[in-house]
Amino acid sequence: MRISLTALAALVLLAVPLGVEPAVARVQKEDALAREIFRELIEINTTESSGNTTTAAEAVAARLKNAGFPESDVQVLAPSPRKGNLVARYRGNGRQRPLLLLAHLDVVEALREDWTTDPFALVERAGFFYGRGAIDDKAMAAIWTATFIRLRGEGYTPDRDLILALTADEEGGPENGVKWLLENHRELIDAEWCLNEGGGSQSRDGRPVFHAVQMAEKTYQNFLLETRSPGGHSSRPSRDNAIYRLAAGLTRLEKFEFPIRLTEVTTTYYRRMADLQIGQPAADMRAIATGKADKNAVARITASPYDNALLRTTCVATRLDAGHADNALPQAARALVNCRILPGESADATKKAIVRALQDDRISITAVGAAQANIASPVTPAILETIERVTETMWPGTPVIPTMSTGATDGMYLRLAGIPTYGVPGLFSDPNDNRAHGMDERIGVREFYDGREFLYRLVRAMSS
Repeated sequence: MRISLTALAALVLLAVPLGVEPAVARVQKEDALAREIFRELIEINTTESSGNTTTAAEAVAARLKNAGFPESDVQVLAPSPRKGNLVARYRGNGRQRPLLLLAHLDVVEALREDWTTDPFALVERAGFFYGRGAIDDKAMAAIWTATFIRLRGEGYTPDRDLILALTADEEGGPENGVKWLLENHRELIDAEWCLNEGGGSQSRDGRPVFHAVQMAEKTYQNFLLETRSPGGHSSRPSRDNAIYRLAAGLTRLEKFEFPIRLTEVTTTYYRRMADLQIGQPAADMRAIATGKADKNAVARITASPYDNALLRTTCVATRLDAGHADNALPQAARALVNCRILPGESADATKKAIVRALQDDRISITAVGAAQANIASPVTPAILETIERVTETMWPGTPVIPTMSTGATDGMYLRLAGIPTYGVPGLFSDPNDNRAHGMDERIGVREFYDGREFLYRLVRAMSS
C-alpha cells in the first residue's frame, strides 16, 4: 500500500502526545533557524576594504535579544566603528567555570567577477552552500548563535556560563577582536576552555575520515632580507651584484631544513593517524610518533608539504624586489621570507638559523613586526573523551585526532592568556576541495546541518 508523505507526516503527528514536538519537525526547525542566521551573516559584507563587522555583530545581538536574552548579557563592543565584536553570556548555575564559544565575523576579500555566484549572497546549489565565509568562519558563527537560541528555548540551565564571542579581524586586519577583548574586557570572555574553528576534519566521497581537534598552531613571522652593492652602468657589469648575492643566499636557504621536533599534539596526531594507514606509511608514522624514525622514514614523511610543516619550523621566500632601472646595475635587492614557527620556538632563534643558512653577512635580516608568542593547548583526556563520545553519536566509528594548524587562528591569543582552546567545528570537507579564502567558497549542506547538531550536543556535554 502506498501512502503520501503528507499522510505519513499526519500519522506521525497523531502518534505524538499533545505538547511534544516531533523529532523531525524539531530538527527541521533548528536547521531552518541556523540557515537563516547563516544567510544573514553571509549577506553582510565584513571584508577589511569595504565591510563592517559591527553590522554583523548588531544583527546577531538583535536575534539574541528577540530570543529573550537580557540586554545586559548581549553587548557589541568595538575599538572603532567598523570593528564591532559581539559578546553574549548564557547564564548557568556556576558550578563550573565558563565555556567560551568563538568564531570570527570578518572574511577575506571577494570579487564578484571571480565567482560564479554573488559572494555576498547565500546560494544553495547541488548540495552546497556558496558564499564568502561559508566555511571560514560564518558557518560556525551562525551555528553558535542558533545553539544559544535553541538552548534558551529549551529552558536549559548549564553547569557553567556559556560565552559567545563573534569577533573582528581574525583574517589579518589591524584591530583583532580577541586580542582587543583580552586587553580591554578580559572579564567578559574569561573561561576555563574555548571551542573555536581550525580543526580541518576530513571526509572522502561524502564520508567522514577523521574528526580533527586543533590544539596548537604555528607562529607567523616575516623577515626582510636585503643586500646592497654600488650599482653602475649595466654595460660594464661588476662581480659585486646585489641580485646575484641575494639569489645565492636564498638558494642556500632553500636547501636548509630546520630540525624535526615533535610536540605532545603532533606525537598524538601521528600515533592516531597511523591507525588509518597501511603498509609503509603506517610504519613511518608510528616510528615518528615513538621517536624511532630513521632518515629514510623521515624523508618519506616530509616529502609531503603538510607533514613537513607539522614536524618542523619552515621559512620560505614569498616576495622579491630588486634594481631600479633596466640599464643599471642593482644597488639593492630584497626578499621577504615568511616563517611558520613551531609552538615553543622563538622568532629570535629562527632569525639566527636563517643567518646561519645564508652564509653571507652582507645580507641583512630584519624582523617585520613582532611575532606573537605561542603555546599549545594540553591534550586533556577529559576534553578528548567528551569530543569522542559526542562524535560517536553523530558519526559512529570516526576517529578523533588532535592536530596542529600550519596556519593561524585566534586561538593563539587565548592559549597565551591561559585559556586552552580547541578547534572543533564539526564541519567535514574534502581536503582536495578546500575553498576557504578562494573562489566559490562553499560548505556542504548536509555537513552544515550535521555540524550544527554536533556542536549543540558538544556544548551540552561540556556544560552538564
